[in-house]
Amino acid sequence: MKAWRSFKLGVSLLICLSLSACVGTVVGAAVDTTIEVAKVPFKVAGAAIDLLIPDADDDD
Repeated sequence: MKAWRSFKLGVSLLICLSLSACVGTVVGAAVDTTIEVAKVPFKVAGAAIDLLIPDADDDD
């Protein structure tokens, strides 16, 4: 009976450790996506400004 309890404890510990790695991966991906989404308005604004204000190099 005691061996079965130790086995269940070991399996539970392994499951918790593997789930924490999965949660870390999901959180990391969510943060990366959020950062990329936050960058989009600045990229769009930069492109619009580039269209409105021509560079000096384009005059050649």
